[in-house]
Amino acid sequence: MRISLGTALLGAIPFLSMISALPKITRTGKYLYDESGSRFYIKGVAYQPQGQLAASSAANDANGGFPEPSSYVDPLSSPQNCTRDLPYLQQLGVNAVRVYSVNSSLNHDECMKTLSGAGIYVLLDVSLPLNGSIDRSSPSWSTNLLNSYITTIDKFRNYDNILGFNIGNEVINQVSNTNAGPYVKAAARDIKAYLKSVGSTALVGYAAVDGDVDFRNNLAQYLTCGGDDITVDLYGLNNYEWCGDENLNSSNWNTITSGFANIPVATYMSEYGCIFSPPRLWTEVAALYTAPVSDVFSGGMAYSYFPTADGYGMVTFSADGKTVTTSQDFTRLATQYNATQPANSPAKSSVTPGQLNCPSEGASLLASTNLPPTPDERACNCVNQNALACHVLQKSANEPAILGSLLDYTCSLLGTSNSGASCDAIGGNGTAGTYGQLSMCSPAIKLSYAMSAYYEFNPIATSCDFNGNATLSPNRPNTAQDASAAAASCLAAEPSGGVFTPSSPGSAGTASATNSASSTARTSSTSPGQASSDGISSRLSGVTTLAVGFAGAVLGGAMLLI
Repeated sequence: MRISLGTALLGAIPFLSMISALPKITRTGKYLYDESGSRFYIKGVAYQPQGQLAASSAANDANGGFPEPSSYVDPLSSPQNCTRDLPYLQQLGVNAVRVYSVNSSLNHDECMKTLSGAGIYVLLDVSLPLNGSIDRSSPSWSTNLLNSYITTIDKFRNYDNILGFNIGNEVINQVSNTNAGPYVKAAARDIKAYLKSVGSTALVGYAAVDGDVDFRNNLAQYLTCGGDDITVDLYGLNNYEWCGDENLNSSNWNTITSGFANIPVATYMSEYGCIFSPPRLWTEVAALYTAPVSDVFSGGMAYSYFPTADGYGMVTFSADGKTVTTSQDFTRLATQYNATQPANSPAKSSVTPGQLNCPSEGASLLASTNLPPTPDERACNCVNQNALACHVLQKSANEPAILGSLLDYTCSLLGTSNSGASCDAIGGNGTAGTYGQLSMCSPAIKLSYAMSAYYEFNPIATSCDFNGNATLSPNRPNTAQDASAAAASCLAAEPSGGVFTPSSPGSAGTASATNSASSTARTSSTSPGQASSDGISSRLSGVTTLAVGFAGAVLGGAMLLI
């Protein structure tokens, strides 16, 4: 079916003028409700044009990697395209779209108003492709990621149709990288605290990869266990097991539903729509919105509105991008969605919120319940400006591959020296639950730390060159002891316990030049450490040059760069 852009515009304008603000959607226990107390089910579609796919790295391959996007197209920054697509979203009968990546520097007012006018909520992923999310091969929760997430949130949190913010999508995709779990959980903790501090009721979510029953259930329980301040509100499962004319038993949805029955937060199918038994009949829609599945899940997001290279798209566009052609997949999904009438139960007043005990570490879960600290930009900047003699150049800090290789190389130098210094302070271990006190800092500051530790062991100008990628600071400490004292002074100002409510970027001080890099270079997190979370004094023991005695792992396998 084709509708011209002009027809779409004429049809949308009078409709938009009659619509008032959308009601807020909140969570009570494991269910979602609108302001009237009616149960809310997500009836949505993924709404993100496909970007370019990056070449997979060895580290990503070793962690169950799949092609990650290296670029993205912000679907909410084009009023013309949003207006073009609105009639089709309305034909589908959706009340929500899931958007995976946006550019926070662009304007999204018109698209968000267009969707709001049609009663469509937005569930927005705040991570960015390739270098703007928690890295499963070497996880950390750092200042640059926190700032990036909050910057995006600040651009969207005041729209009336924001349903929630996803802080990760398939960060963890196999048992061996469940050690990233504490970092995801810390991100949820800090983003929830921030949203509460600014009066936002937006949900905080995570979208998980599917897997075998033990992996799937343990991960869901881990990310939803403990107090409400550290759990996600909305737990999604990207699931493609219902293929063709399946049923609850043959699709394994009966097992998935029973496995998620005790999850104390709202769950939904964050992606679904198998293409391996074509045509896509979408018979899972009827199951998703009726008991027993609807007793556990609050709807889902069909994948995908936009065309994809592997055949999941439901529409195509003319060469000029103005005309939309729908597929039979689209028509069948519209039929199914428009036929759904999910039950308005249980009543909000009858729901008793629960709390789940965290699962123990074991063969299918390598995640500690001891979480990383809240990234403290003031402390990181203070250390960078006052304790580090050697600074990575901005041009190198902006190149993730260079940053990662330099960090590997510099830490290997420290590991083979007899200085007693190491990269322990910038590392972390999500299985042991130990985190170096600078593990929260940006990749650029971590690299400057490692370079400075090497320079203090051999304090000559050439020790801070690294093939033209670094330079000596004009305000560098006179001695290694001075550097350690300056670092200790900066870190002593951290909030006790290391957890606090973050603020918007820039409100806690001006970031240094090297801290502005948005890349997430790899920092090893493969060895248990010695950090204590019992207070500042215990964490400042054992100072040796600039290695201020915190947990981590020395990185090996480096590339020779000098």
